[in-house]
Order: sequence, then C-alpha cells, then structure tokens
Amino acid sequence: MTTPRLLLVEDDPALAELLEFRFRAEGYNISVTADGDEALLRANEDVPDLVLLDWMIEGTSGIEVCRRLRRGKATAHVPIVMLTARGAEDDLIRGLETGADDYITKPFSPRELIARVAAIMRRIRPALAGEMLSVGDLTLDAVAHRVTRREQTLQLGPTEFRLLRFFMEHPSRVFSRGQLLDAVWGTESDIELRTVDVHIRRLRKAIEIDGAPDPVRTVRSAGYALEPV
Repeated sequence: MTTPRLLLVEDDPALAELLEFRFRAEGYNISVTADGDEALLRANEDVPDLVLLDWMIEGTSGIEVCRRLRRGKATAHVPIVMLTARGAEDDLIRGLETGADDYITKPFSPRELIARVAAIMRRIRPALAGEMLSVGDLTLDAVAHRVTRREQTLQLGPTEFRLLRFFMEHPSRVFSRGQLLDAVWGTESDIELRTVDVHIRRLRKAIEIDGAPDPVRTVRSAGYALEPV
C-alpha cells in the first residue's frame, strides 16, 4: 500500500513540529513549509494526497493558496483542510466556499485532526480501508489481489498490480516517472527511470482486452495517467 502524502502549510514552528511528528507516527509521508508561495510550488511539483493549510501564513495567504490549488489542473481535486484561529461563521463559510473540504479551529487536538484526515483519506482512497477500487471498467480488489475488466479476470505481475493500484487511487492524475518510481518502488530504490516505461508497457498489455480502449494515457514530457473508459 502506498504511503499517504500530506503537505502541511503552517507558520507556527512548535505546532508544525508537533503535527509532523504525530502524522509521521501514524504512517504518513508529510512535507512541511511555512510559506504560501513555497506551498504552491511544492504542491505542483509533487502533488500531495491532502493539504493541511493554515489561514494566516507567510507570503501568499492561506485562503489564496486554497483558491489557487482549486484552480490548478493538477491540484483541483486534492482535499484541503484549513487550520485557523478564526472561528467566526463568516470566516468558516468563506474558507469552505473557496474550496476547503474541512475546517478546524485552533486550538485543536492533534488526535481530532488525525481522525479527520483519516476519514477524508478513506473516502478518496478506498484501498486504505480495504475496499474495492473501481475506475471506468477496471475493478481492483486489494484484499483478494484480483483485477477484473468487463467481467474478465486479468493476470498482473506484482509490480504491475502495485502500479495499477496507485493509478486507481488517483484516477486521471498525471504522474511523472520519478513520482511513480517513488510511489511504487520506494524512495530508496536504485531502479532507473526507464524501468517505469517497461512496466507501463507490461501493465498496458495485462489490462488489454478486445474492443476496449487503453485507459493508460501518456502525457508527453509529463508522465502517465489512468483514465476511466
């Protein structure tokens, strides 16, 4: 199972350090920055699974970061949880209308935040809860290690299975070869980038059936994505 990746944007050093420690202890891969402009750069270079975003931060404000993430093609569907000392109803509504998926007011319990993030992750990545994944005519059962397409059972090698599962957890999102390498093989892997292309070809062949289009989309100079077909 791939490790959920979080981007924490928080300018309180003590709180940022605490949250980083707690989320790492829960098995998350978390990147931390205090600057809104840096957050936008990181989110577009390596799209996270979820963003924890403080309202009052350095550089571009949290509310503007939220707005730009929602406008960005690569980040439009990334869940955003706003962290803020603002508790007024108007501020809450403004945050949600800008595109935040959830809102938690400081001071808060780290346990509550972790629980909220876990609930969102279960919704957007069903494999984390041991459920079935479906994208278009493809269905993947992570527990039974079975993939079917249009009622046909497909035979995938272990690497192709992990690759397909990662794609199905993030449908339509484009990933570079480097991102796929980190997610499927691990950040400590010595495998070359061109190996990703080999396994993409194997995956395409494994999920190919007569009369069905290829769901794996190649994006020139960018990488690959899995599309519902």
